[in-house]
Amino acid sequence: MKKNIFDLSNEQLKEIAQTLKDRIEVGLEKKGEEILAIPTYINPRKDIQNEKVLVLDLGGTNYRVAVVEFRNGQPTIHPENGYKIKLSPKAMRDKDTLFKEITDPIAQLDLAGVTSIGYCFSFPADSTLDGDAVLVRWTKGFDIPEMIGQPIGATLKEHLNKELAGRVNIQKVNVINDTVASLFSGLTDTQAQAYIGLIVGTGTNMAAFFNAKNIKKIDKGYAQGGAVAVNLESGNFKPPYLSVVDEKIDRYSETRGAQRFEKAISGLYLGRILEYVFSCDEFEEGFDASRITYMLSYPDMFKDEYVDMAQRVYERSAKLVAASLAGLVEQMVQFDSSIKNVRLMADGSLFWSKDFKNNCVTHCFTSYKDMVMDELHLLLKEMGLKGVKVQVDEQANINLIGSAIAGLS
Repeated sequence: MKKNIFDLSNEQLKEIAQTLKDRIEVGLEKKGEEILAIPTYINPRKDIQNEKVLVLDLGGTNYRVAVVEFRNGQPTIHPENGYKIKLSPKAMRDKDTLFKEITDPIAQLDLAGVTSIGYCFSFPADSTLDGDAVLVRWTKGFDIPEMIGQPIGATLKEHLNKELAGRVNIQKVNVINDTVASLFSGLTDTQAQAYIGLIVGTGTNMAAFFNAKNIKKIDKGYAQGGAVAVNLESGNFKPPYLSVVDEKIDRYSETRGAQRFEKAISGLYLGRILEYVFSCDEFEEGFDASRITYMLSYPDMFKDEYVDMAQRVYERSAKLVAASLAGLVEQMVQFDSSIKNVRLMADGSLFWSKDFKNNCVTHCFTSYKDMVMDELHLLLKEMGLKGVKVQVDEQANINLIGSAIAGLS
C-alpha cells in the first residue's frame, strides 16, 4: 500500500476536534444523541481526610475488590492493588453465581467501620439521582436478563447486608463507570482547574466535569448544581476522514454503525485493521494492539510491510485520541475561559503502551502517550488555546481511587 490512507493532516485533525466539540454540545442538550453525554449524579468530595470505604471494580470477566483508607487525605489500598479474580463463565449468565463470586473476596477483607461502597460498574447504565445506576444492557459476554432495568447498587447493598450480616451495615452504594472513576481520581490534584478522564485500552471513552447550567437535559430534580461529572461515551463518535478500511471493519463488525471512533483507535480493533489490510495473509488468533506494540519493538522479526503498516495505524490512533482531547478541551474552555491547567487522568493498556525492550536506547519508537500529548499540544496551539496546559502522569489503581472518592461522596 503506497498511499498512506491512515495519514491525517493537522487541518483534518482540527476538523475532527471541532466536529467532536459540536457533538458534545448537542449531547449535553438532548438525550439519545451520537455523544450520549450521560450525567453522573454524584458530587465528588475534595475534603476526604480520614475515612474508609469498600471499592468494587467490575468491567468484564476480571473483578477487583479492595478497602481504600484515606489518612490525611492520602489513599492507601488494602490489599495492595486489591484482590483480583476472574469470574467463571457461569457467573456471566447466572445472578446467584455472580453475586457469590462478587461476595466471596469481600468477605476476606477487614470491613470494620465500612458503611459505604464505591462501585465501578463498566456496563451501559443510566445514573439515578441517588447515586445509583440502572442497568441498560449487558456487554462483554454477560447475559443475565433479570438484572436489566434493576438498580445496581441497591440490589448489591441488600445482598451484602444479608450475606455478611453482623460484619457489615452498608448504607450507601454509589455507582460509576471506569471513565468517571478515572475522572474522580484526578481530584487529588488540587492545583488543576479542570479534569478529564480518558480510557484507551480495549475500548475508549472520555469523561469531564461540566457546569449544570450547560447541561440542558439534566434531571431537574438534581438540586446540587455546580460541576457535574459527564460520561461522554465518546467511543460512539463518528469522525470525518475515516478510511475505506474503517468502513469495511465496521461493516463486518458485531455492532455495525456504532462505536466508529472506537473501531478506529482502540486496542480491540487495531489488530483487525492490520489483518484487513493484509487479508490474504494469516495472523495469529487474537491479534490486537499489544501484538502491534511488540511488532514495533522488534521490527526485525516481522515483514517490513507489516511493521510499516503497524506504525501507521498506531500513530493514527494516537493522533485521533489527541484530536478528541483537543475538541473536549475547546468545549470546556468555551464554557469557562478561566481554564488554563487541565489534569488528564488516563487509563488503558494502549495509552500507556511503549517499546517492549527494557531500557531501550537506540531504535526505539515513540510511545503512544508521547504521540498523543505532542499532537495535543500542537493542536491546542493551532486552535488558539496555546495558554491551556494539559498534564498527564501514569498512576496505579486510578479506578479504585476514583471509586473510593465516589463511595465517600
